[in-house]
Amino acid sequence: MINPHRYCVIMCGGVGSRFWPYSRESRPKQFIDFLGTGRTLLQMSYDRILPIVRPENVLVVTNARYLDLIREQLPDVPEDNILLEPARRNTAPCIAWAAYHIAAKDPEASIMVAPSDHLITREALFEESILRGFDFVEHHDALLTLGIKPTRPETGYGYIQVGAPVDGNIFKVKTFTEKPKLELAKVFLETGEFFWNSGIFLWSVKSIIDALKQNAPDLSRSFDEGLDKFGTPAEKQFIVENFPGCISISIDFAVMEKAKNVYVETVDFGWNDLGTWSALYDNSPKNRDANVTQNCTVMAFNATDNIFAVDGEKLVVVYGLKGYIVADAGDVLLICPKSEEQRIKQMVNDVKMTLGDKYL
Repeated sequence: MINPHRYCVIMCGGVGSRFWPYSRESRPKQFIDFLGTGRTLLQMSYDRILPIVRPENVLVVTNARYLDLIREQLPDVPEDNILLEPARRNTAPCIAWAAYHIAAKDPEASIMVAPSDHLITREALFEESILRGFDFVEHHDALLTLGIKPTRPETGYGYIQVGAPVDGNIFKVKTFTEKPKLELAKVFLETGEFFWNSGIFLWSVKSIIDALKQNAPDLSRSFDEGLDKFGTPAEKQFIVENFPGCISISIDFAVMEKAKNVYVETVDFGWNDLGTWSALYDNSPKNRDANVTQNCTVMAFNATDNIFAVDGEKLVVVYGLKGYIVADAGDVLLICPKSEEQRIKQMVNDVKMTLGDKYL
């Protein structure tokens, strides 16, 4: 029987600029079937938590412009459970709003917070980990994050250093480190004390609101001012008027790196945040030339280690290409070495500065 006081908040407001031009502001990566499964990343995230949380306890926080996409892809999510941000303000305001919204409905709630665009391949282990995490936060005043056992010295993730053991594979957090240089990432991997920060959190609604008040008082005051409006028809208008004024800050900087009651559950359930084209390449089936094709027809000659993502019926013919991203979507064609993909975000900024929003 599923505990009726358990909730899941799916964060679904990002634009996925590192997957441009396949991911566009009008249809970011979480709304795309990247893996050819027939389900988008958002739908896979929703499917994954249904054995753990009741459907009526699933909330989606997203940008107001994506309401129709949410309705289309998650028709079973109640309208009242779709929280529409009037402006993008990073994860801390997003999580704060969801917490105050849930608290007005169920003061005994415990909450799982998850991004909408992660890939998890070992779902039975994921379910076990989340159930264990819920049990922990329901018996402790704790802010719990999931730490992924690293498989390589990755410089694109944040790291969590474990401290004293508390309960099985749950530890007190010792330190957080954001995106280390390669040499430091190698040291982290060798010590065995560091885990990737998954961005998946669990806590009771009381613990997270208390933590916001203690560690991000300016942010919590923004919501305390409308405390009597949460759970009423006046909540929506309060958010429209006040949410844009919230500081734009991540939950890690606002709370997790400051609070004293932060713990990590170390897990290994086949996690990938699918944050880059290379991550998608690594997690996609490849042909005999180690090329990946995303819903397109490709004839490749003397070409290896590439990823092709092309909309429509266009035939892609290449010769002599090695280690490239070829992404064609709508009115944009991107050709970029995989080794230089970290530049894509800057390319998007340059396009915006030079040509406006037309190609975003």
